[in-house]
Parts: sequence; structure tokens; C-alpha cells
Amino acid sequence: MQVPPFSLSEQIQELGAALDQAVLEVLRSGQYIGGATIASFEQDFAAACGVPHAIGCNSGTDALILALRGQGIGAGDEVITASFSFFATAEAISAVGATPVFVDVEESSYLIDLEQLEAAITPATRALLPVHLFGRPVDMERVCAIAARHGLKVVEDCAQATGASWAGRSVGSWGDVGCFSFFPTKNLGAGGDGGALTCRDGALAQAIRELAVHGMPRRYLHTALGYNSRLDAMQAAVLNVKLPHLPRWVERRGAIARRYSEQLGALGAVALPPAGPPGHSWNQFVIRVPQCPGAKACGATPGTCLPSSDSAAFGLPEACCRDWLKQQLQEAGVSTIIYYPIPIHRQPAYADLGYGPGSLPVTERLCSEVLSLPIYPELSEAQQQRVIEVLARVVQPLIVA
Repeated sequence: MQVPPFSLSEQIQELGAALDQAVLEVLRSGQYIGGATIASFEQDFAAACGVPHAIGCNSGTDALILALRGQGIGAGDEVITASFSFFATAEAISAVGATPVFVDVEESSYLIDLEQLEAAITPATRALLPVHLFGRPVDMERVCAIAARHGLKVVEDCAQATGASWAGRSVGSWGDVGCFSFFPTKNLGAGGDGGALTCRDGALAQAIRELAVHGMPRRYLHTALGYNSRLDAMQAAVLNVKLPHLPRWVERRGAIARRYSEQLGALGAVALPPAGPPGHSWNQFVIRVPQCPGAKACGATPGTCLPSSDSAAFGLPEACCRDWLKQQLQEAGVSTIIYYPIPIHRQPAYADLGYGPGSLPVTERLCSEVLSLPIYPELSEAQQQRVIEVLARVVQPLIVA
């Protein structure tokens, strides 16, 4: 049995007729940019997130850029965020001319360490950019309290956390702006790229909406240098069909995560993600393969491991046990993904910021240990059981007797 890390085929089969009809209606309408289909999605998505305003855009990356630009953040400003995230989190900060300031994450949650976040605030800091990584929400009550004490803006990176919540409130409703991605592998995926922003302030929503269409408050009047970043009607049509199913899909992801946790809990050679708060939406189920757990199944003598190519090139801790386990699972038909092998602060694009090896030790260690198991709503019980059985069998050589 082959188990992919993610699959859309079952979802397309279930929703195929509705998707076909929705897309065909857009094609026949001739209204591909703007119009009622997009307005309908924005209204329903805003309601799902518990905010008055949602603005569709081209991607989750563009959402972050528009959120920062819309609040006047740019050259000379600093924005504090986590390095353990997809590159776009920091790239958006740089794209508006500001400087990303990276702080470490908590080993248990993979989320930004709020103690270190507050300690990193300087007179140049303008905003905090917490990342709800893998679907696990950051403690937004604490983030907002820190921001209030220091007079800072809060931009939530919700790209992997659509459907997640903190303290009963949706992610994207706590900060000044929430930024979402509808990349096909996300909890709510379009048929291509897509994104959205959520906010409570009407004036800010209008400013963002104008920036997304060339800084244009009305046709052919341009009051700012903006972007061409619109959610097209075809993607909105797909999202309109899928949005009502999101709560069920998130619930299903949670059930899969619980089964993994219950049946893999006894494996001493891997660390499982903690259950976390009730609002976790489980975009990924990420285990950790700790370094040097005794005699190495990968063939190396403890303490003499050959580093992987990423470890050697970027000054990261060795990852040979994780890489070995990934290969063994793949050979047994279980596909996994590494999110993320190289932290943002060690990427060549940010070499000029001066973050050397060991500057964010928890982040760097996680990048050498993490491995994402297959998880998506349609993952069958038989496939889950296959993952559990193969992992339990393959991981035995890594367990110290």
C-alpha cells in the first residue's frame, strides 16, 4: 500500500459535480476578475473568521505584503517573527523594505517563544508577526498584550491554520490583520494560488483592497503604488464550494492526529507533537527524530555521524537519523515531507543579517529532526494503520535497548 503525504483525488471525487458546476458558471458568466462570486466568498470567509472584512488576493505571500504595506510598515522598520516557517513569512517583510528580526521557537510547540519575542523589541520595531505553524495557534492573548504594551501592530500568519482558533476565536481575528493562503495543500485549498486577508477596521480593509488593485480607489485613479494581486473568480468559485466543508475537514484532521498520538505514543525513538490547545487545525502532524539516540541505524558510530548535505552547507546539527528514517519509510511506501530542512535565518538570501550557526539553537535543531507524516481529511483508516505499523517497525533500530 502506497500512502502519499497529501492527496486531493478523494476530495475532488466527493465534490466533483459541485466544483464542475461552479467553475462552469464562472466560465459562462465571462466575469473572471471581480464580481459576485468573489464578493460572496469574501463575505462568507469573513463570517467564518468572525470579522467584518475579508479581502481576497493572489496568494498567502501577497496577503502578508499587503498587510504590512497597508499599515505603513516599510524601510527602517523592524518586524519580529519566527525563523521556523516557510520563507515567505520573512520574504514579505523584506519585500516592503522592512527588516525581519528572528527569534527562536519553543521546542514543545514549534511556535515563536513569546518571552524571547518581547525581549527582541527595539525602538525600530513596528510589528509582531506570529506564525500559526502546522495549524497550531499561537497564544494570541499574550501576543496582543505584548503588542499593546509596546504600541505595535500584529499581523497573523495563518497560512497553515485556516479553521484554527485560540480561546474560541478564529485565528485571523485577533491581530490587526490575518493572512491566509489557499494553496491546494492547505486546510482550505483553491484550484491554484489564492489568499485572503481579514481585519476588523473598515478603513484598513479599504486601504488593503486598493493596494491589491494598483493603489486604485476607483477606476483609473491611482493614489498609491500598489500591486496586481486579486483572487480570481475561478478560485473563488472553488473556495465557495469547499468552505462549508472546512469544519468537518478540520475535525477529521484532529481525529487522525489523535489516532497517531495514541498508537505511536510508546515509540521512544521519536517525539510526537503535543496535543496542544483545542483550536489546533492539524495542517501537519510533525514528529521529531532526536539526534544520536544511541547506536545508529543509519550506520554511523554515535558521535561520528556524517552530516546531511543541508547540515554541512548551512552549519546545522546533523540530521542523519531523520534522513535515514525518511528513506526507510519511503522504501516501505509511506511518503513523508520535511517542513523545514533549512531555517530562514540560515538561508543564503539572509546571510547579510549575520545570524550564524547556533544563533537560534532550538530552530536549528528542529530543522534537523522534524518529519511530517501523511495527514489529510480523506486519509483512510487502512492508510493510517499502514503508517503506524511501518513507522513502528522501521523505528526499532533507533531505540536504545
